[in-house]
Amino acid sequence: MSAYDYDLFVIGGGSGGVRAARVSAALGKKVGVAEEYRFGGTCVIRGCVPKKLFVYASQFPEHFEDAAGYGWTVPPAHFDWQTLIANKDREIARLEGLYAKGVQGAGGETFQSRATLLDRHTIRLEAENRTITADQILIATGGRPAAHPALPGHEHCITSNEAFHLAELPKAIAIEGGGYIAVEFANIFHGLGVETTLIYRGTEILSRFDMDLRRALHETMEKKGIRILCRTVSEEVTRRLDGRLEVRVTGGNVLAVDQMMLAIGRQPNTEKLGLEAAGVELSPAGAVIVDQHSRTNVDNIWAVGDVTNRVQLTPVAIHEAMCFVETAFKNNPTSPDHDTIATAVFSQPEIGTVGLSEDDAAKRFADLEVYRASFRPMRHTLSGRDEKMLMKLVVDAASRKVLGAHILGPDAGEMAQLLGIPIKAGLTKDDFDRTMAVHPTAAEELVTMYKPTYRVKNGERID
Repeated sequence: MSAYDYDLFVIGGGSGGVRAARVSAALGKKVGVAEEYRFGGTCVIRGCVPKKLFVYASQFPEHFEDAAGYGWTVPPAHFDWQTLIANKDREIARLEGLYAKGVQGAGGETFQSRATLLDRHTIRLEAENRTITADQILIATGGRPAAHPALPGHEHCITSNEAFHLAELPKAIAIEGGGYIAVEFANIFHGLGVETTLIYRGTEILSRFDMDLRRALHETMEKKGIRILCRTVSEEVTRRLDGRLEVRVTGGNVLAVDQMMLAIGRQPNTEKLGLEAAGVELSPAGAVIVDQHSRTNVDNIWAVGDVTNRVQLTPVAIHEAMCFVETAFKNNPTSPDHDTIATAVFSQPEIGTVGLSEDDAAKRFADLEVYRASFRPMRHTLSGRDEKMLMKLVVDAASRKVLGAHILGPDAGEMAQLLGIPIKAGLTKDDFDRTMAVHPTAAEELVTMYKPTYRVKNGERID
């Protein structure tokens, strides 16, 4: 009989923590998992899932406009924010229940409580005012939107957390940040009829993406009516007597808005967990430091997901959780593979990308072939929408290996998921060329671009 109450105790009921708990319990381990807020974590409760629902809602105005070119007469539409919020909340509650039931159905126990470490094997369940012990402990507490305490008036601002629960839809909003969260919410609010301004300190939005996609999306967003202020930061936020906000930005310009949203990054949830008492080392940014197997410096304490600040994506947390189970309970040490991760930005139009950008590839390879196509997708030919689609393949000229694929346009995220397979497998441009096209589709461009648009040798473009 074990000397501990649990073989595994998981702190955090998000995607990574729940997956580790459920799979471990299914192996016959005695498992407990504590979540202080709501099971499902950032992704399900206040991240990917509600955001995607908001994206769908914000796309309908363009769908209604485009319908006319296809013979449809659509009467004037009316949007009700409260209906969207209520329906979103109902779906999130359903998913939350499934997450908890998944653990319970596998034989694990769930606790609605904050859990803190007293030492390397002892955990206090705050809501139940008692302690339990565990052989192995997994930290999966995720992250949260970064605060901006240096900004005067930051207390008047919201983050993505609050954006999902606004009592009413603002008439005007300013969003600070240039990453995918800021860009997605700028498109969401604009699509719902909100006057939207994006404020970003960098020279171009989406700093970690391919430059061609960044520039094309920027241009398209501005054509739609989104105001983008690059090389700009907010300097002060004040609330007026009428309740509206004034945001003073670089250069002294002042924006009058109803909401100011901060989307300037995320930080790990490690405060007041008792990690210091257990001897767990943290990075200067507060992330849990782990080795290649997600183990901390304390050999029975592990961490997965955003709390480690490796790759902050839900599928990565789930993958890390599965590798943890293999390592901790199956005697099969497995390292998470963080290389060549497909991802999407659910902007309008959306971005799908996998592998190296042109700039990153040029730093690693002496000779590149770049295949690039820009065209109006068929769905826009009758609607008359002036919006281009961009597709790009980055290829190592020496080996012919496809290093990166980048798409801007309808369904780009779906294409990126499928492209992740051949690029992860290391297939070559010749393999792409041998693949028969599906016609008529936008994706056929990926297998019909036979001639390089240009080359990049030693970092220099050659047309």
